Amino acid sequence: MDFTVYLSGEIHTDWRDELRQGCREQGIDVRFSSAITDHEASDAAGDHLGNEPKPFWRDHKSSKVNAIRTRTLIRQSDLVVIRFGEQYKQWNAAFDAGFCAALEKPYITLHGEDIIHPLKEVDAAAMAWATTTDQVVEILRYVTAG
Repeated sequence: MDFTVYLSGEIHTDWRDELRQGCREQGIDVRFSSAITDHEASDAAGDHLGNEPKPFWRDHKSSKVNAIRTRTLIRQSDLVVIRFGEQYKQWNAAFDAGFCAALEKPYITLHGEDIIHPLKEVDAAAMAWATTTDQVVEILRYVTAG
């Protein structure tokens, strides 16, 4: 089965590597794609378009350049895993979840129990909510089984 999974959200932990490793160990044949996870590079994605004296316009340009990659890869994916971490608010991840819902693209949320309430609408549209990468690996094993 040719299956592509887009990994969205939190960039400060190694959850993406855990998923990849778990799938390798289980022999799950999936292809992963992701947003740019280098925070500084992402923030500077639009800098080549000209200097901006106000931070809003720098962020505006960079978010649009980043969206070219994000929207394209989400559209090309079969499933999206959206990680909400504990250290920072991932507003972009919530936006990705809304984009998936609008496209009727299945997605899984990955987050702790401490943020169930603020993510209730995001989780309501998800196909699953997981609290560990092992749970996501098991979902991937199941949905790709031949």
